[in-house]
Amino acid sequence: MNLLILILVPIITALAVLMMRNNNLVRWTAFIGSGIQLLLSLGLYYAFNQARAHGETSQMLFEQKTELFKSWNISLHLGVDGISVAMILLTSFVVVAGVLMSWKVEKMTKEFFFLLILLSMGAYGFFISLDLFILFFFLEVAVIPKYLLIGIWGSGKKEYSANKLALMLMGGSALVLLGLLGLYLSAGKTFDLIQLSQIQIPVRTQMICYPLLFVGFGIFTALFPFHTWVPDGHSSAPTAGSMFLAGISMKLGGYGCLRVATYLMPEGAHEYANIVIVLSTIAIFYGAFATMMQTDLKYINAYSSVSHCGFVLLGIGMLTKVAITGAVMQMVSHGLMTALFFAVIGMIYERTHTRQVNEMGGLLKVMPFTITLLFIVGFCSLGLPGLSGFVAEMTIFMGAWEHPDTFHRVATVLACMSIVVTAVYILRAVGKTAMGPLKEEYNHLTDATWNEKLAAIVLMIGILAIGLAPGWLNQLVSPGAEVIMQKLK
Repeated sequence: MNLLILILVPIITALAVLMMRNNNLVRWTAFIGSGIQLLLSLGLYYAFNQARAHGETSQMLFEQKTELFKSWNISLHLGVDGISVAMILLTSFVVVAGVLMSWKVEKMTKEFFFLLILLSMGAYGFFISLDLFILFFFLEVAVIPKYLLIGIWGSGKKEYSANKLALMLMGGSALVLLGLLGLYLSAGKTFDLIQLSQIQIPVRTQMICYPLLFVGFGIFTALFPFHTWVPDGHSSAPTAGSMFLAGISMKLGGYGCLRVATYLMPEGAHEYANIVIVLSTIAIFYGAFATMMQTDLKYINAYSSVSHCGFVLLGIGMLTKVAITGAVMQMVSHGLMTALFFAVIGMIYERTHTRQVNEMGGLLKVMPFTITLLFIVGFCSLGLPGLSGFVAEMTIFMGAWEHPDTFHRVATVLACMSIVVTAVYILRAVGKTAMGPLKEEYNHLTDATWNEKLAAIVLMIGILAIGLAPGWLNQLVSPGAEVIMQKLK
């Protein structure tokens, strides 16, 4: 399969959107383009499995390489393994749902959908790039649309939130760039991921570049204490912006921490592992307790994302195959779950014009489909068996428990205990929203429209596919985790 098509389809879709003069055509063009992306990602998953079944043993499949800047040794080098394919599947599901949830956007409709599609292009390019310079380029492509989506179509303190997000993420990007240049200058002047993985990078370089890269990418995925942009960014973003931000963009950071920092610099990963575990455990508990204090549904989901992304970094920091596999599964699970959560919040806000749980009550009587989704996504967040959250978090805990020493066991137990806190804030928020007497002004409320139902169904398929039959995702991700572990041993 030609991976370049994953970048070309969003570009063609974005350009087609700009050429449309009718808002309805803009919407349908974006939807058809996102649908093609979903079909391509499913086709890639099938082709990847077929290649593995036929005995293909290459670390990366469907590789293609085109020189761009020969003097700098920069090339458009593309390829995927199971971890990349899992991230591409996640991206395509969230993109389709985000486009559907934006169906009623009237303000600068063409520009809105153009930025959404451009953001998806940056994510696809990031996940398939095997040249670190090109990977960094796509990381930046995925940052710019977020600033505009929040600053123009956001709500509340949107200018403040957009500026804070942009400054924090650009700061993370600066650290990533410094780390990549350090690797380039000390490891044969190449940005090629495969070549760098075959080189013994000097330990001194790893001690300097690993924290730069891990913290830089970690800022994108709410690494404590650099997480403060997350609640403001999520709360001010439009519904699709929040879905893309939490469902896709925060996963770029986790992927970078794993694929670039941990994989290429094993000595650095071992040296800083305990620090990563401590910061991750703090993020898990801080996010959970901070969520308990919130009354705004978007802030509840935003702070809970800090906690759930802490599980991703905890899995990476544990440096075991099972924990790393769990970290990737958590990225996929959280991406689907939080995107659906923001979609449901958007449905509720559009009808009630409030996100304060104290101002709601009894909505299950007039919005049964929407509130049922709220129940499901809430249970997924607290780790109910049968849903994706349980599978991902349990895999991380099992991988973390492989360490027999007290430090790792204590961190694992503390992370497990956070589930109790999660149950408190989820059950309280869902209960106050869905149950109790219905206010008179909410008697006229309507349930989800066709586009909102379709968006929710797309995301629910992913959540249930992982929760009820996780074997396919485990088999997809495990070989990639094994390759990383071989470097870490």
